Amino acid sequence: MKDILDQLETRRAGAKAGGGQRRIEAQHAKGKLTARERIELLLDEGSFEEFDMFVAHRCTDFGMDEVKMPGDGVVTGWGTVNGRQVYVFSQDFTVFGGSLSETHAQKICKIMDMAMKVGAPVIGLNDSGGARIQEGVASLAGYADVFQRNILASGVIPQISVIMGPCAGGAVYSPAMTDFIFMVRDSSYMFVTGPDVVKTVTNEIVTAEELGGAKTHTSKSSVADGAFENDVEALAEVRRLIDFLPLSNREGAPERPFFDAPDRVEMSLDSLIPENPNQPYDMHEVIRKTADEGDFYEIQKDFAKNILTGFIRLEGQSVGVVANQPMVLAGCLDIDSSRKAARFVRFCDAFSIPILTLVDVPGFLPGTGQEYGGVIKHGAKLLFAYGEATVPKVTVITRKAYGGAYDVMSSKHLRGDINYAWPTAEIAVMGAKGAVEILYRAELGDADKIAAHTKEYEDRFANPFVAAEKGFIDEVITPHSTRRRVARAFAALRGKQLENPWKKHDNIPL
Repeated sequence: MKDILDQLETRRAGAKAGGGQRRIEAQHAKGKLTARERIELLLDEGSFEEFDMFVAHRCTDFGMDEVKMPGDGVVTGWGTVNGRQVYVFSQDFTVFGGSLSETHAQKICKIMDMAMKVGAPVIGLNDSGGARIQEGVASLAGYADVFQRNILASGVIPQISVIMGPCAGGAVYSPAMTDFIFMVRDSSYMFVTGPDVVKTVTNEIVTAEELGGAKTHTSKSSVADGAFENDVEALAEVRRLIDFLPLSNREGAPERPFFDAPDRVEMSLDSLIPENPNQPYDMHEVIRKTADEGDFYEIQKDFAKNILTGFIRLEGQSVGVVANQPMVLAGCLDIDSSRKAARFVRFCDAFSIPILTLVDVPGFLPGTGQEYGGVIKHGAKLLFAYGEATVPKVTVITRKAYGGAYDVMSSKHLRGDINYAWPTAEIAVMGAKGAVEILYRAELGDADKIAAHTKEYEDRFANPFVAAEKGFIDEVITPHSTRRRVARAFAALRGKQLENPWKKHDNIPL
């Protein structure tokens, strides 16, 4: 028996060694952790249960039958994050460059299938050179098998991708279909075709970092939701994110003990809105002063900064936040902000996470660039997302809510459950100046009359009371009481039940 146990330990040690000490040292020299080191940091200590440690590829072409390594370039299994179950796969760049083979894909598919059965998130740690060329179409079939599972799991279990090395070609489409993508600065990149192919086809000279690095995908393409300095920080942030999410769509958003009074008042909010209506203020301040312990987990903070998305807790329960940011583009909605917020709203709705919307929006950004880019359809995505969402929705209008943008931002007309406004709110078709120029076009030459009409319009509409008179605003609240009123609103909505008409699926304006 001892011989058998010794043989088992020897085989396990061989599998855990990956591609060998030399390749492990090369991985460390690039500032990257190994596949197993990453799992150790991601999961609770001692919680990892590995599957398929001894699986090897079945390829016999190009001399591959002479080179077999147990595990075949990916470590798979399950464990816990702060005591909650997750499934994980971690590609091992030290084994065949982490390239995906038929068996490598089968290992990933196995844990994804198990995650769906038990209702637990899947976290993918990507570090791969792409499809294994020696296996040809078998490796491409493996990618497609993974893609199909990403599609079926969407909206059922949270899926998180962490790009911790190269991710190119077909490999990028699996992360693209997951709910959140994080990258590591200077050591990870994503692109469909690499710099060499780009140079050959379009004659553009570009580096891998410029083409698909973390800065590109967090600030320009919006492919990634966040970027971190190194593997350790990235994995710590994934642990933090998991704490906000339900394990599956069968559960509600998680709750945890909180140490912040639900009725806490913030007198500083009473003076947050500037006297000058064109002067900006930072909406982060409203979010943090509303959240438990001031904790705000922002998503896509480097992209479309005119809208903020992320998670807070109220009385210990996860809440998704969408907020216009007056500091950027005056908080206007545009193509990028509409796409960013729509995807976030749909994620929250899929996983029964209540949504808080903070509104200060002067309208949609005008211009040919926006119109030619399809702002109509992109803006409709956010409208559609809010309108179909059945989770509890609480809205607070802090200042401007003009035109169609007022409708879009979780208005009462899109089944907003509780809609509040600060006394500083202005709810109208447009600002006073533009409205007067249209209503009194014939008097534009008389400055005194125009000034009088402008003041009359401001007195009538530069407040929330016309909307409140019509029942479109449930209550005009004092800014300092925002946390208490919002927390009580969500508490009142905990038993909410609402279903959309039966359909195979909707046809959101993609």
